[in-house]
Amino acid sequence: MDWSPLEAELNIWRAQGLSLPLWWRDDDAVSKTTQLEKLSELSRSLDLPVHLAIIPRDADAGLVDYVAQQPTLIPVVHGWAHQNLAPPDEKKSEFRLHRPLADITADAQSGLNRLRTLFGDRLCPMFVPPWNRIAPEVVRELPDLGYCIVSTATPRKKREPAPGLEQINTHLDPIDWRGSRRLVAADKLISQTTDLLRDRREARADITEPFGVLTHHLVHDQDIWTFTQELLSRLLDGPGIAWAESKKPTGEPE
Repeated sequence: MDWSPLEAELNIWRAQGLSLPLWWRDDDAVSKTTQLEKLSELSRSLDLPVHLAIIPRDADAGLVDYVAQQPTLIPVVHGWAHQNLAPPDEKKSEFRLHRPLADITADAQSGLNRLRTLFGDRLCPMFVPPWNRIAPEVVRELPDLGYCIVSTATPRKKREPAPGLEQINTHLDPIDWRGSRRLVAADKLISQTTDLLRDRREARADITEPFGVLTHHLVHDQDIWTFTQELLSRLLDGPGIAWAESKKPTGEPE
């Protein structure tokens, strides 16, 4: 892997005294697995927390017990059932307007309630819609349900898509979902990361938004693990500063 393009960009950030808030989100957790143990081990070694997007309907007791013992794992809400409710001619989604809005918000509320019951104060009130897709009408309902953050993908257009709700997205996913389902070509990922950082530095994107790396521990092969570790290490050695969110739901005491 040729990291020189990214290193050149990171050197500019260092020279200009810029800092990069860096965060890590990993999706689709429901149980304790060997892959989750590997994720947690990597998180500890990097000293970078993982915001673990948990599917509320299917989360089991083993996952709850394991997360309780892992301070670097921060549970967040990953939809309700991770069930595709879109028609066959549309991209997969669970929280777009393919059913009554009241039913959609009820599922988002159920997700928060169940994980709050399971994880208590450890739960971060972040809503992660499956497949990173959510209707704007649903986004506007999230603060009233108790959410403080919504997280999808690509650089955010605005900091607050609804009053009282912050958008904190992911920006790099190393998996080739539409092809091999293995690691995207490393040179392409390095170039993509470099371009994303340059856009921030040159004010084409929000430099204050935490830069998010998205992983899916259940489907990683060794190449994906290796690239993820190397990327995060280089960012943290450069201008990267570990970012984690632990806001309490609306109405909860501080």
